[in-house]
Amino acid sequence: MAGGCFLYSESEMGSASVSSSQDDFPVHVLAVDDSLIDRKVIERLLKSSACKVTAVDSGRRALEILGLGGESINSVSAFEINLIITDYCMPGMSGYDLLKKVKESSTLKEIPVVIMSSENVPNRIRRCLDEGAEEFLLKPVKPADVNRLRGHARTLQPTSDCTCDDEVASTMGRSLSLDRRRQLSRTFFS
Repeated sequence: MAGGCFLYSESEMGSASVSSSQDDFPVHVLAVDDSLIDRKVIERLLKSSACKVTAVDSGRRALEILGLGGESINSVSAFEINLIITDYCMPGMSGYDLLKKVKESSTLKEIPVVIMSSENVPNRIRRCLDEGAEEFLLKPVKPADVNRLRGHARTLQPTSDCTCDDEVASTMGRSLSLDRRRQLSRTFFS
């Protein structure tokens, strides 16, 4: 890849990965859950894994934070978010609906989305993975689940002394996500 230096997580690239310390590019997670207790649990787990967390109580609020909602008060640049983790079942807008909105957006579609639910419903899991979710976690979310999330985070970042080609970066991120979705589908449904 002439002209660019990229950082990938080890779980995405295997032994050929190029990495940096997690402190160089902290993972910023947008956590979405209508349950205050579940939201606080996931927020605490993520923060204990050195993640920066923005927690909201609805899919609509998440879209506002990402700049897609009506009012963009306190919005965070989509480029600052490395991962979205959302509950599946929420009033107003489900996690599945949020996933679809993110994947339909040209500015947000590269942000990985992880769905979590307390219900183990195979058709729901398959539908989310087919729509582009990186993973489907069953609640309660455990520290081991959170450790796996770093592998899904959008870690494609230029280093300070390099320039990157956005088209190449976008294509690489998309193919890694597609490979990961295929792997997860085989795991869940074989």
